[in-house]
Amino acid sequence: MKTSDTDNKKLNQQSTAKALLERSIREIKNLKQKLKEHDLKIKELDLKIVELELGKNGPIAIVGIGCRYPGGIIDPDSFWESLKEAKNGITELSNERWDMDVFYDPKPQTPGKMYTKAAGIIDDPEYFDADFFGISPREAETMDPQHRLLLETAYEAMENAGYASASLSGTRTGVFIGIASSDYAHLASRFGEPEQIEPWNGTGNAFSAAAGRISYLYNLKGPSIAVDTACSSSLVALHYACQSLRSHESDCALVGGVSLLLNPGASIIFSGAGMLSKSGACRTFSDDADGYVRSEGAGMVMIKRLADAEKAGDNILAVIRGSAVNQDGKSQGLTAPNETAQIDVINAALIDANIKSEEVGYIEAHGTGTPLGDPIEIAAIQHSYGRNRDAPPLVVGTVKTNLGHTEAAAGVAGLIKLTLALKKGQIPAQLHFKQPNSHIDWQDGSIVIPTELTHWPLSAKLQTQPDTRKGGLSSFGFTGTNAHIILESYPRIPDHKSTPEEYSQDIISQDFISQDKDNHQLVALSAKTPKALDELVDRYQLLMGKTMGETDEPTDLELLSYSTLVGRDHHKYRLTFTVDSDQQWRDYINRYNQHESTPHFEGHKTKSALKIAFLFPGQGSQYQGMGKGLYQRFSAFREIIEYCELQLAELCDISLKNLLWGDESSQLNQTHYT
Repeated sequence: MKTSDTDNKKLNQQSTAKALLERSIREIKNLKQKLKEHDLKIKELDLKIVELELGKNGPIAIVGIGCRYPGGIIDPDSFWESLKEAKNGITELSNERWDMDVFYDPKPQTPGKMYTKAAGIIDDPEYFDADFFGISPREAETMDPQHRLLLETAYEAMENAGYASASLSGTRTGVFIGIASSDYAHLASRFGEPEQIEPWNGTGNAFSAAAGRISYLYNLKGPSIAVDTACSSSLVALHYACQSLRSHESDCALVGGVSLLLNPGASIIFSGAGMLSKSGACRTFSDDADGYVRSEGAGMVMIKRLADAEKAGDNILAVIRGSAVNQDGKSQGLTAPNETAQIDVINAALIDANIKSEEVGYIEAHGTGTPLGDPIEIAAIQHSYGRNRDAPPLVVGTVKTNLGHTEAAAGVAGLIKLTLALKKGQIPAQLHFKQPNSHIDWQDGSIVIPTELTHWPLSAKLQTQPDTRKGGLSSFGFTGTNAHIILESYPRIPDHKSTPEEYSQDIISQDFISQDKDNHQLVALSAKTPKALDELVDRYQLLMGKTMGETDEPTDLELLSYSTLVGRDHHKYRLTFTVDSDQQWRDYINRYNQHESTPHFEGHKTKSALKIAFLFPGQGSQYQGMGKGLYQRFSAFREIIEYCELQLAELCDISLKNLLWGDESSQLNQTHYT
């Protein structure tokens, strides 16, 4: 029977409606897909905004420290011990730096004289291992000893951070140095003869070379800048290093400052101005404060973006949350401090850190101990940190009472003290504080000066977060450039590397991870001379003895092996041990130092070191269990095996791991599987 025209029309209408519906469904699906794509783009843009904000004022990690300061301070440990024991690094000079019989007169403002013998000096700044840094003895003689100190502390900061200098070669690592005195060059021009001037005198004394030589020596490709803002130089250098990291101009930075007392001229100038302490101490915030004591030293820190430091598993000592720099402008005088400018720089740093002033528990003050400067600084601190403050009060101190005023190296000295205090959760005592300065308003009780080792104060709102500590740090240049930094403790110590068991839980099955795996670890020590190698072994022995006195926990042999193999440069003279227990490691070191027989290998690197290749041939060398030890212990090897297993899945009906180490390992000798 023929379909009527009406029926055909209905069918056509239904077909058209169905086509329209299907098109609408497709359009809706396309619209949904576009909405998803737009949503993803919005999320990507949001992430970029967050990244830009983090880049603008993101946290910066301090991962390494090197230092030399008065009182026998040669590293972070001795720095903290000196602070903890409230040691005074100030001494009375005889002729260590210049002839005091010629330049000393107790009467103030005597022309050509200084009225104090007090100073903070470091041990043996004239000694320098030029060969270690690849510098000829003749060039080393023309180099300002400040440059030599910077080379030493830069190397130590990298090593303290667990980075072999070679691993930074070619990277965007910046060098930012605070340096403000030219005593060595002045001595040469005053006492040297014109015919003694050599080309090395230029590179040996220029401020730019203080930073540039470090970059040159280690092939560092980031900015290399010397900063002179007088006493605030090293903290200003830190501020601009943080800016460089946040803008991704640098991926890592070495930041420090240095100052040596080699020429009596500056001390004569400051004596004439009445700025130096007649009593021979920085009596900061005390009523008997009478000026500061000049000192010398060098400090260096290695810093990275916090996210990068966490990803690399670095030992994060503290976190820089914010920083600011400004200038007094036209105030009471070129060298007079300015309260308004100090308030402004503190508030700018708090804004940069995005924290509230009441969260800060301690301020490491500039605190030179002058009758004019101390009241102005405390007034600025009270204005910025003391208002609306809940108990406990803000603690304020300064490292200058321990070390004196190290001028261009003073900011980084305060930074190291604050970093260590944050890490330890303790605030060292302030020395020479007797009666509170009568020109300071202490009535509101918002500020206290610590006279003994003190636990870090926490506001009531932070009692549930005992690991969260924040501190501020000020440094003011005598020509008006001010800097303020906000630091925070880092509560979590990240693992340097996961154990095979931890790795396997997330990535692989534990079927092939043996719980009774071989624990032998290779410890590799090296130095540039046999004597230096022996001294290095002595230091390890001393470190082990100190560790045993502080804790009963055994040495982390994997971390020890990793640090000596990866975290240090490898030099010509070498000593290696293979150990499987903490006790064995201690025993070998002790026996070696006592010249007793131990299973070790001694040798030295030849000039033409040969490259080594590992050859893994195919058929004829296979055996059951091959590579299992590598798979158990090394993530890089595991990742390759996992990749290979995926690639071979279509060609082989047996899992690669089963074939190598499992129930099917007997098939390994079959040609097809081999």
